[in-house]
Amino acid sequence: MKGGMRACPRRATRRRGGNQVSTVDARLYQSPGRGRGVLDVFRRRYLLNLLVRKATATRYRNSVLGWTWSYVKPAAQFAVYYFVMGIILNIHRDVDNFAIYLFSGIVIINLFNEGFGNATNSIVDNGALVRKIYLPRELFPVAAIIVAFVHFLPQVAVLLAICLLLGWTPSLLGIAAVLAGVLIVLVFATGLGLFFGGINVRFRDAQNVVEIIRMFSTWTSPVLYMWTLVIDKMPPWLFHIYMSNPLTVAVEFFHYGFWAPTASSTPGLPPHFGVYAVVAGVVSLIMLVIGQLVFRRFERSFAQDL
Repeated sequence: MKGGMRACPRRATRRRGGNQVSTVDARLYQSPGRGRGVLDVFRRRYLLNLLVRKATATRYRNSVLGWTWSYVKPAAQFAVYYFVMGIILNIHRDVDNFAIYLFSGIVIINLFNEGFGNATNSIVDNGALVRKIYLPRELFPVAAIIVAFVHFLPQVAVLLAICLLLGWTPSLLGIAAVLAGVLIVLVFATGLGLFFGGINVRFRDAQNVVEIIRMFSTWTSPVLYMWTLVIDKMPPWLFHIYMSNPLTVAVEFFHYGFWAPTASSTPGLPPHFGVYAVVAGVVSLIMLVIGQLVFRRFERSFAQDL
């Protein structure tokens, strides 16, 4: 049976009381309902594709604007932040091309917030499937992250178009920085999504914690302000922690890839940024491992808790 056995078991026969009894090596079987975690997602690519297509097809069903909402919501968010931070607080006077600076940070943070939030609710939202059939439960959080990435692409397209109009010239380092920022966010969001997605099935208070983390994600990263405003307000050890945040590193990667080539003057990357980037990558991987372990711990009772 597919997924139930590792290989066709070897049968042996022995006599018991004059009758032949068939025996099977039980070690060749997998325990039902248990798999290899996130690794099983890559073995079920067809199911993953179905979940992603279903989520993208139903997201804006019966909506007048449809996929246009992928542009409207970040545009509205950008307009509010630009008005408050740029016009009222006059930060735009100290930052060349503040609109690009702001929007490039918002785009990558939106990827994290949407992926993290959707992954947290993915098991509860697909409770009917989880209760009825067995399939790797990690498929649902991973599919939620991929759907968030799909919705992230139109925002990047708008950002890229604006940058091109302002004279943006692509470079290998800039493109590599953008890709590195996306990868860090995807890994970090997946780890947190697995962690809280597993806990959320039993303890629905996890959703409130997730909302707090999503709110802090914008303000604890240099999205609405520059890192130069932070370095003098913190002791060195706290600034190191601040800069080692995977979201802070990802935002700075996006600033380096999109905003810096369009600005006449920039403060550059923070000191020791290479070290911060490595630490952020390691933190993201550790979070992925912890999230997987916690998810596996709680998935044993998903059907009962749902």
